[in-house]
Amino acid sequence: MSQPLIVTRGVTKVYSMESYTVEALRGISVDLASGEFVAVMGPSGSGKSTFMNLLGCLDSPTSGEYFLAGEKVSELSGDALAAIRNRRIGFVFQNFNLLPRTSALENVELPLLYSHRPKEERRQRALARLAQVGLVERAHHHPQQLSGGQQQRVAIARALVNDPVLILADEPTGALDTRTSFELMGLLQELNREGMTVVLVTHERDIAAFASRVIGFRDGHVVDDQRVARPADAHALLRELEKEAA
Repeated sequence: MSQPLIVTRGVTKVYSMESYTVEALRGISVDLASGEFVAVMGPSGSGKSTFMNLLGCLDSPTSGEYFLAGEKVSELSGDALAAIRNRRIGFVFQNFNLLPRTSALENVELPLLYSHRPKEERRQRALARLAQVGLVERAHHHPQQLSGGQQQRVAIARALVNDPVLILADEPTGALDTRTSFELMGLLQELNREGMTVVLVTHERDIAAFASRVIGFRDGHVVDDQRVARPADAHALLRELEKEAA
């Protein structure tokens, strides 16, 4: 049996305030296989966003172990974590996080700048990823010239440009309408079918329904972990919306 892509063992995260402490995670032990599409759910304060930050090497656990692709990353330095983020992880956020004064192409190229790749290689890789998300014809448009859904597609192209092993999506549909949300989830499902591992944080059950596994958090604990036999088909739901609109 192949080694899981993500392994956490007894992971805790404690934040110390002036007069009290907050236990955001309380001994999380989870394995995620390569090629899974996992939704992480829970109410505000449940620990799901803290868990996402740890998986994304944006933070380190107070105790416990985290392995990514067999490498123990829970005790690495800040510089080493930054290198892993750039090389192995692609991020997609609710508010897109695009640079407003640069083109879609330049936004997608950005992670490659930190990899010190030649200019022409950066351009070709970024164009290929924009083509993959259906936006190559918008390569020279700025974010304000794009719809919310198009901006999120640019963000996904940027997340993919360094060929990561993992996509982390934090409430990626939060700023999108229903149709655009289905389009985005259809794209994530396509990427997953091609072998990409996707971990999605959401508070919406309708969005979690597109994943093949749903992990529930509450009060810093994993309280539910279920496999989904037949995830919702985003493209089928889009076709239904089109029929209703016709």
